[in-house]
Amino acid sequence: MASDLIALDTSNYGDPHAPGAERPAAEYVAGRLADIGYDVTYVESGAPGRGNVVARLAGADPSRGALLLHGHLDVVPADAADWTVHPFSGEVRDGYVWGRGAVDMKGAVAVTLAVARRLRREGVTPPRDLIFAFVADEEAGGWYGARWLVDNRPDLFEGATEAIGEVGGFSVTLGEDVRAYLVQTAEKGSMWLRLTAHGRAGHGSMLHDDNAIATLAAAVARLDAHRFPLVLTDPVRALLTGIADITGVPFDEADPQAAVDRLGPLARLVGAALRDTANVTLFDAGYRSNVVPATARATVDGRFLPGREEAFGRELVEVLGRRVRAEWDTLPPVRTSFDGALVESIAAAVEAEDPGARVLPYLLAAGTDAKSFQRLGIRHFGFTPLRLPPELDFSALFHGVDERVPVTALEFGTRVLDRLLRTC
Repeated sequence: MASDLIALDTSNYGDPHAPGAERPAAEYVAGRLADIGYDVTYVESGAPGRGNVVARLAGADPSRGALLLHGHLDVVPADAADWTVHPFSGEVRDGYVWGRGAVDMKGAVAVTLAVARRLRREGVTPPRDLIFAFVADEEAGGWYGARWLVDNRPDLFEGATEAIGEVGGFSVTLGEDVRAYLVQTAEKGSMWLRLTAHGRAGHGSMLHDDNAIATLAAAVARLDAHRFPLVLTDPVRALLTGIADITGVPFDEADPQAAVDRLGPLARLVGAALRDTANVTLFDAGYRSNVVPATARATVDGRFLPGREEAFGRELVEVLGRRVRAEWDTLPPVRTSFDGALVESIAAAVEAEDPGARVLPYLLAAGTDAKSFQRLGIRHFGFTPLRLPPELDFSALFHGVDERVPVTALEFGTRVLDRLLRTC
């Protein structure tokens, strides 16, 4: 199923006015659920082609809060010229499923879909209601996916109190065949900034002391050089303490960066959770080589830690300076504690399939549809279990070239999720 889903090009280019590409994948998922007996709801969320699928499996105790399992069907674009295999082939090669979405997150969707079908086929009644949701537009903030569903069809998620989705559950090898599985309990807030600078237009051959491009470029350069303050949040502290306990290498809270630097490829993921970030992603100015334009624009991807939104905004304005106008849209951070019956069930399901493994919390520097579902009061954990080979630089595969996931990791994830849903 992972290969089938990857072969459906559901690239999200972030244009809210363009038709969505998710419908074929949504129809595929709906068909695989319906043919096993699920009562499926298909919804297009606010725009043509923005396909979403929701189904529910009744549990033994309807008085318990339902568990929502959600995944997104859209992917970021990919240029086939850069890839070893075609990004929308779903090819299986060298023990991996290759293609855009293998990691983010059609592989995980396939795991969830496979378990949902198995539970229904075997007539399993789980301890609590399970709600399966496969949604559109996550890669552009979920405005035409999870956010639209929460605002317009909250009935589909009635009774849900907890949720699991991306990004978490993947293994990190910390010693001689010792693995920890990271469970996301928090994620940064998102702030997308639109920057504008104005100057005097004129001929490119003249002297200019009010060049909009130069003004904006200087501001962006200041922002790129700026380092926001280090903040040690509870999930990062718990993660680094847990790693220290496993490895025996002490963790000094006064110098968390040193502990992060010892994590190898994982340092990229965890290091971004130590501070706010702001990266320029688009720059637009000018229309002829001999004309100095009156206006220059740029887009910045900002991510702020829980509790830092106001301070982050003030710091951005200060760094950019008075001559740059900044407007932005935000999505809130997400956070919950690493405790409760669901966490215990997650740990038990992982340990049953990988004896001696630990589960540890962490904070995700990116964003997920949890930002939308938390508006319904749903507690969120990032957990899509994968046992990965120690040499695989997993975090580099998100939105990367030659995205791929081991077949054995998907098989492991199916076993763990099946155990979890039968006991949670």
